[in-house]
Parts: sequence; C-alpha cells; structure tokens
Amino acid sequence: MQKVLVTGGCGYIGSHTIVDLINNGFDVVSVDSNIRSSTQLLEGVEKITGRKIRNYKVDLCNLEDTNAVFHENRDIVGVIHFAALKSVGESVNEPLLYFQNNLTSLVNVLKCIREYKIPNFVFSSSCSVYGNATELPVVETTPLGEAQSPYARTKQMGEQIIEDFSRVNTANSILLRYFNPVGAHPSALIGELPLGKPDNLVPVITQTAIGKIPKLTVFGSKYNTRDGSCIRDYIHVMDIANAHTKALQYLLEKRNSSNLDVFNLGTGNGVTVLEAIKAFEKVSGQQLNYEMGPERPGDVIAIYANNSKAKSLLGWDPQIGIEDSMRTAWQWEVALRDRVLQN
Repeated sequence: MQKVLVTGGCGYIGSHTIVDLINNGFDVVSVDSNIRSSTQLLEGVEKITGRKIRNYKVDLCNLEDTNAVFHENRDIVGVIHFAALKSVGESVNEPLLYFQNNLTSLVNVLKCIREYKIPNFVFSSSCSVYGNATELPVVETTPLGEAQSPYARTKQMGEQIIEDFSRVNTANSILLRYFNPVGAHPSALIGELPLGKPDNLVPVITQTAIGKIPKLTVFGSKYNTRDGSCIRDYIHVMDIANAHTKALQYLLEKRNSSNLDVFNLGTGNGVTVLEAIKAFEKVSGQQLNYEMGPERPGDVIAIYANNSKAKSLLGWDPQIGIEDSMRTAWQWEVALRDRVLQN
C-alpha cells in the first residue's frame, strides 16, 4: 500500500479524509499537535475502517520535530496538508497568531518535502481566497479579492508560497479551494468536534437544537441576497474527503499537465443561512431557537462554486445534498449526547 502523510489528521476534514484514503487502498499516518483537536476522531476512524492510525503529536511550527516525522516516513508518496487554525473571528482578533501558525507550519512542511523529495502535495485552501467576488459562481480563474479576514489572508499567502515553491521544485502540488464543509460520516462515529464554542454554522445549529447553546444568532439580515442572510455553498465532508483522494490519485497517475493546479470543491449551489436552518428543521423535526443579529466582521456576503473543473479532470462529483448533510450532522450530535449519557 502507498503511504500518505495527513497533517491535521485529528481534525474534522482530516479524519474523514483518512477514512476515504483507507477505503481507496492507502496507508495513512497523521500529524496533529492536538492544540485544537483530540485523538477522539481517530478512534472513530479505527472503528469505521478497522485500522489503527498512528498520530505524531507534533507542532509543525517546530522544524526539527517536523523533520523527524518525515525522516521516519521516507516512503510516503504524498502529503495532504490540513493543519491550520481556522476561526475567522479569532483571526480578526489574533492576526499574528494566524500568520505565525498557518504560514510557519506550511513553510516547514514544504522544506521537508524538498529535502526528502516527496513527489506530491495537496493543500487545504479555501473559498475565502476569493473575498467578496464580483462574479458568481466563482471559477478557479476568478481574480482573488481582498481577504476579508486574516484567516483568509493566510490561505491566499499559503497559495502564493506554494506557487513560488513550485517554480523551483519538482514536487507536484494541488490547491483545493473548498467551500463550506458540513455533515458527518453516515456511521455517526466521526463528525465535526469543535473545542469550545463553535464558529461554523452547522455545529451551532445542532448544538442549539440539542440544548448546548441557548440561541442561535444569524449574523446579518440586510445583505443583498434573496432573504437578507449570507449565501454559502455547503458541501458534505465526505464529498470533500473524496476529492482529496482523487487529487492525490490524479497526481500519482501523472494526469497533471503542470506541477501546480487548483480546483474548487463545492456543490455549485448557493444556500442562504436561513435556508440552511429550514433544511435542518425539516430533516430533524426540531424547531430551532434563533434570532437575527448584526453583520459579523470578516464575513463574505455570498460565495458559491463552479465545480466543473474538478468534475472533468479529477472525476469528482459531489453526491450528498444539503438535507442529507444536515441529517448526518444531527445524527452525529445526537450520538455525542448519547455517549455522554452512557458514561
């Protein structure tokens, strides 16, 4: 089996991607500092796949420790790099923390890729690189707008670092710009597990419905959208996970025409925050306690993807819609509650 290194493997998207990689015949090792995660999701991965995943508890901002992981795993065929801080609001308040963590870790990983001649690299980017796009849906050639948060700026800068790196190194890189990952594995053994108060809409919805959060605030009611709330492209996490596997296979099979490429990962459908809430209420049978609030700093008004490039070149086709995404997210939230009650 070909071995893949997944950074941030204990996180939400990382853990689901590990499941998809294993299902497609790969051997996986994880690196995660666990400063914003725990090994709980890897335990779920083991139950789903029957495979125990080794996680190196390493801060990738430490080059010596990062190098030691690569030294011990010289046979990896590729790196999928998720590890980063990702809270938009926190990045507005703590910009230096985000620049230090997200960019230093990326540079250290690239240094090791160069030193150990790792042939393939897949980078977890974000639709936030487009800013407030002037055209919708966005395509990969849409000009990048002004970053609306330091988090988004770290993704823009990360892409630029990889672009410059690719000009003078032979490693093949793919930038995956994904939209809003939601949902959970259908087994309800892994899902989104925010430490502390969640920032993303769907865990706020499910935690409100189950009683962990008293009330949900919809940030912004007067945007120039069909119901006044922000528009996002909600894509199921297992569809996102599968795109990472397909991106790696694309490089391993040498189907790429250059050593750097970029793909949007979204459903192609824009859904407002209020429409997402209604979809959740429909599939869960729960009436959600929410109120309209002020606009939030760092939020983009509307963004959704044109995904035709990923469909045609990677052979990727998202399978799960907004209602099933909400259903799996709710099943995960209920499973978390049941586990606590059992203990």
